[in-house]
Amino acid sequence: MKHVVKSILMVGLLLVVMAQIAAASERKVVIMTHDSFNASKEVIQKFEQQFDCRVDILRSGDAGEALNKAILTKSRPLADLFFGIDNTFLSRALSQDMFVPYVSKELEQIPDHLKLDPEFRLSPVDFGDVCLNYDIQWFKEQNLSPPMLLEDILKTEYKGLTVVQNPATSSPGLAFLLTTVSKFGESGYLKFWNDLKRNDVAITNGWKEAYWGQFSAASEGSRPIVVSYATSPAAEVFFSKETLAQSPTAAVIGQGSAFRQIEFAGILKGCQHLELAKKFMDFLLSTDFQEDIPLQMFVFPANSKAKLPEVFVKHSRITQKPASVPSDRISSQREHWINQWTELMLQ
Repeated sequence: MKHVVKSILMVGLLLVVMAQIAAASERKVVIMTHDSFNASKEVIQKFEQQFDCRVDILRSGDAGEALNKAILTKSRPLADLFFGIDNTFLSRALSQDMFVPYVSKELEQIPDHLKLDPEFRLSPVDFGDVCLNYDIQWFKEQNLSPPMLLEDILKTEYKGLTVVQNPATSSPGLAFLLTTVSKFGESGYLKFWNDLKRNDVAITNGWKEAYWGQFSAASEGSRPIVVSYATSPAAEVFFSKETLAQSPTAAVIGQGSAFRQIEFAGILKGCQHLELAKKFMDFLLSTDFQEDIPLQMFVFPANSKAKLPEVFVKHSRITQKPASVPSDRISSQREHWINQWTELMLQ
């Protein structure tokens, strides 16, 4: 009986060792990202088949939360790449010295104005413009002209019509706050917000609560103006149960009224699968992945050669004069601006 037990234990130990060896030798690449990351199975499988490996997606909360986790574990990274750092957190991420410089051959197809890190520790993957969206039908029914510029929502006829997000808890909320800093300056943006508060603006913690909870075009809410994306009208058409010739919503993008969010990816220092990570970085910037981006995450691909789906061509917008705040200025002043906003708007 003892020999049987001993044999069983030895077999069990052998199986454990074999499993450990198999796990150690398994070809895979792990992508740490935010919860909004999405890619079609077919596109991911194309990479897996080409390089005979597995792609693991490690979703880690919203963009800020995911970055915090990556920073806290940088000595023993949980993944090989990080995807989803935008230009509002760029300087903070680079200051942590946690990314491997890598110049992908695919960067030749990326416009220079999206390349914010000259050392290419982080490479641009996609971009989108955060701006006001409005309910077209609501304004027609009220015989009221919709806003064309950011400052229009301060008009008395727009009182009680706008919903925005808290910049301390929302990525588009922060982008919209930065839009006001860019548009009105550091000495004038608080006046804009004070006037907006007097005009009965509503504030939510996140995009979903604002768009799906209070925006009249997407919910039973009573607010026909919301902070969202210039690609949201395309999403409205794409996800509609009915065939729509025109989106029920429109974006306000004129004269610095929209803030350009650029998302970056980088290879984490000390990662376990460096060569595969480089291959996946190439893949992220290739047309195969880039053409999958619009209908998966409803932002624009960074690769200028990537073809856009028809619904994007017809219904999404790119602002020609986006709001702009230098990334190092954002890094040094972000918390200060948020604290000032919080004291004014939530106290």
